[in-house]
Amino acid sequence: MLDSLRVSLWKLAFRLFPAYRGTGGRITHIEPDWSHVEVELPLSLRTRNYVGTIFGGSMYGCVDPIYMLMLIRRLPSAYTVWDKAAEIRFEKPGRDTLHAEFAVSDAEVEAIRESLSPGESLDREYTVELVDDEGVVHATVEKTLYVRQDRPEGLVGRVRSWLGR
Repeated sequence: MLDSLRVSLWKLAFRLFPAYRGTGGRITHIEPDWSHVEVELPLSLRTRNYVGTIFGGSMYGCVDPIYMLMLIRRLPSAYTVWDKAAEIRFEKPGRDTLHAEFAVSDAEVEAIRESLSPGESLDREYTVELVDDEGVVHATVEKTLYVRQDRPEGLVGRVRSWLGR
């Protein structure tokens, strides 16, 4: 019950946040542990470009923050996550609603945690496709995220970090 309320509040926050709202994208599903997120981008007056297809900025904008937020939500607070780079390849014009699915597995989170010691960082690459209802790819986005462990995990690590040791 509490998990579904949190998910509903996150979806509402995305709908209300001006920067995301402006993309025209909608979050349609969030797993309570943020391991899976689904987004849809309809062709509408807000997303339509001059030639009547989905604006490329809307395609990128609706997927831009998702992987970063997923890792922020899945990793302990001892980690910093930032978008570092992105590349988008437009395959076909979007003439219908497009969908994107994001996944960050438990194994991926564990691999990040095992790879980093306090003060160390790494880059992780993720790919997401915007597809139509038939599964035809309209755009492919590759995201590079910077992940850093700022301090040791756990209460003892946080106290030591706070004390400057």
